[in-house]
Amino acid sequence: ILTILGNSAVLATAVKRSSLLKSPELLTINLAVADIGMAISMYPLAIASAWNHAWLGGDASCMYYALMGFLFGVCSMMTLCAMAVIRFLVTHSSKSNSNKITKNTVRILITFIWLYSLLWAILPLVGWGYYGPEPFGISCTIAWSKFHNSSNGFSFILSMFLLCTVLPALTIVACYLGIAWKVHKAYQEIQNIDRIPNAAKLERKLTLMAVLISVGFLSSWTPYAAASFWSIFNSSNSLQPILTLLPCLFAKSSTAYNPFIYYVFSKTFRQDIKQLQCCCGWQVHFFSTNSSAENPVLMMWSG
Repeated sequence: ILTILGNSAVLATAVKRSSLLKSPELLTINLAVADIGMAISMYPLAIASAWNHAWLGGDASCMYYALMGFLFGVCSMMTLCAMAVIRFLVTHSSKSNSNKITKNTVRILITFIWLYSLLWAILPLVGWGYYGPEPFGISCTIAWSKFHNSSNGFSFILSMFLLCTVLPALTIVACYLGIAWKVHKAYQEIQNIDRIPNAAKLERKLTLMAVLISVGFLSSWTPYAAASFWSIFNSSNSLQPILTLLPCLFAKSSTAYNPFIYYVFSKTFRQDIKQLQCCCGWQVHFFSTNSSAENPVLMMWSG
């Protein structure tokens, strides 16, 4: 619910101010699309299976669920990587050069991200790698436990680990470390904090927001990655079901909190949220109380 409502708000505000969107913001929209796509295509089936105490639908639904999870997961990771690279290029370029990152360039980049993610997602369907149920039995993903005795599966997991996890993660870390060093040197040259230009303060806030989004994503998926790699070299029975279930749930939470980060750091997003209208035409006043006493409908909706 949080994922769908929060990311729908991100998409609604993006549509509302589509003519004012800057090029890097298209990546934020792409991240919201991936998050909401994961929630809609995967979570209902997982919740129904949890209530059923067993996986629903057999092998076909298991393949579908794992495919969607891998597709949207890789897409989110590569989008975060692209955000870090573009933020690095903008920070280290002159104003004239930073304007060269046009919307068409970002659209081509987003298209490449989806094609790259789709390629990796369909590889297990054509014979390189496997999809299968999680050890706790109510979710499906890459069949990690089959890889310790299969050269085919091990080569897939090694390649996927390097190209979809390690390299993007290292790129994200390197870019933000480079940005932090650049900002640190720039602030050292300005002794008086009151003389720091508003543009520099805005740039720092945008960078901090992007860092928190990336750190949150990587932190959410790290326990799941650790549990998965344990099952590559050891029997799945060596871990209690709760030790494989909790990292999986924690990883899924990564789709929910990005809108809250936007809300805290983006004044524009806060203003757009306050002006959003629901489908029946009532204005949502989350923090305004001026008109609540005059309009009981607005007061009820606000409550």
